[in-house]
Amino acid sequence: MNANREPDPPRRLRRRRGIYLLPNLFTTGTLFAGFYAIIAATQNHFSVACIAVFAAMLTDMLDGRVARWTRSETDFGIQFDSLADLVAFGMSASLVAFMYSLHVLTTVSDAAGKLGWLAAFFYISAAALRLARFNIARGEPVEKKQFIGLPSPAAAGVLVGFVWVATKLGLDGSQVIAPVFGLTVAAGALMVSNIRYRSFKKIGARRSVPFQYVLVMLMAFVFIVLFPPFVLFAAFFTFALSGPIESLVRHRQNNA
Repeated sequence: MNANREPDPPRRLRRRRGIYLLPNLFTTGTLFAGFYAIIAATQNHFSVACIAVFAAMLTDMLDGRVARWTRSETDFGIQFDSLADLVAFGMSASLVAFMYSLHVLTTVSDAAGKLGWLAAFFYISAAALRLARFNIARGEPVEKKQFIGLPSPAAAGVLVGFVWVATKLGLDGSQVIAPVFGLTVAAGALMVSNIRYRSFKKIGARRSVPFQYVLVMLMAFVFIVLFPPFVLFAAFFTFALSGPIESLVRHRQNNA
């Protein structure tokens, strides 16, 4: 054995550098859906834009799973996925909120108008910071069990989910300025916070689950098909609240 042999690099540093077609096709789908949402929002087709963002969530979920199942995770895929997520869940979500409601603040006063676009900018900046922090912590034991900060797809789900609900109810953006502004800032703050969220990464297709889980999933699917904007917004909003609530409960238990 060569005594001068250098130690092997850590496993996460030995990730392959090639480019695999299948997972990156799904990532391209995420990028396309985010771009399409931006185009739809600029043309005032807000329901279509919201649907495109939720479609991006589906392809974003699939690209990672396909890469793991086919053992084709690469550094290129990770960076490409983050850039696509920034467009789909950062840029598109903030633009949907601004074009639908926050831009109305410009008619109130110059100061209010600045608050509107600054809130949208804060959101996309938080999404970029969240994704950068996730890439650095990728592979760490903590990130395998929990997310530190609200994941960007969930934050986008809260924001565009509310816009979708408002459009379904026939509400004009000027009627919901306060909640859109509050959700934009709050979602951005939660993304860059140290609040921990459950990742559900241990729930996979290869693990057996109780029969009741199948029934719950079936009922959830039915409700999503019947009332998509309301169910999706309620689900993501509940998930966003779960982190602060669980943190508060843990804090009280530790101080008890």
